[in-house]
Amino acid sequence: MAESVVLDPVDLHLLRLLQNDARTTYRDLAAQVGVAPSTCLDRVTRLRRSGVILGHQLRLDPAKLGRGLEALLLVQVRPHRRELVGPFVERIRALPESRTVFHLTGPDDYLVHVAVADMTDLQRLVLDEFTARREVARVETRLIFQQWDCGPLLPPGHGVSKPAEQA
Repeated sequence: MAESVVLDPVDLHLLRLLQNDARTTYRDLAAQVGVAPSTCLDRVTRLRRSGVILGHQLRLDPAKLGRGLEALLLVQVRPHRRELVGPFVERIRALPESRTVFHLTGPDDYLVHVAVADMTDLQRLVLDEFTARREVARVETRLIFQQWDCGPLLPPGHGVSKPAEQA
């Protein structure tokens, strides 16, 4: 398990701001946090080097790219052995429809978030890329009606404060 990095209130504020908009300039970040731009640059650089900040991602709208149907595929692999699992995961990650792959505990081995053009495309994907593989024992499909982003990821105890208890 990776070790936690000690973060002070300035680091936490920077992380909140960057998670809301990773394109925010160091000058704007510094002004919002109350430090000099050079201090801001040093802190963000330290957060990158320590592995707290892993990178910057461009978010795209799947529907505007012709992939308006999203689904979660619960996949059971049998037998669940390393020599089958590695190639399976690499193949699934290489599919243009795959958005995220999770390795799970419990009755299902993988949860795969996919984005496809339509129901016919989803059926093709499930039949040709998943159930056609010998190691895939079962696939369950869940359509995604809607999704919401949540707040920034922060260390435990540094999230939104809870409302005070009523007296």
